[in-house]
Amino acid sequence: MESEPITSDELIGRTVTIIDCTDPSWVNQKGFIIDETKHTFLIEIQNKYKRIAKQTATFAFDYHGKKTIVNGSRLMYRSEERIKKTR
Repeated sequence: MESEPITSDELIGRTVTIIDCTDPSWVNQKGFIIDETKHTFLIEIQNKYKRIAKQTATFAFDYHGKKTIVNGSRLMYRSEERIKKTR
């Protein structure tokens, strides 16, 4: 069991894969999280910046050597609020 879940960790700079989304064109897209707001991620995918609503997708992260899948609705906080809330 992980001592600190990814939902309470910094996500900017992490590699993310979108494994499910209400917009099928996003499925299987992989990139780096560049910025985060309460409702969206800004992701660099193939040298282009794309913004995706957290609530519409399920994300996969490599976290401590394991693939961690998180429903975007669990990430619906500003990054600083999410980190403080779980500490």
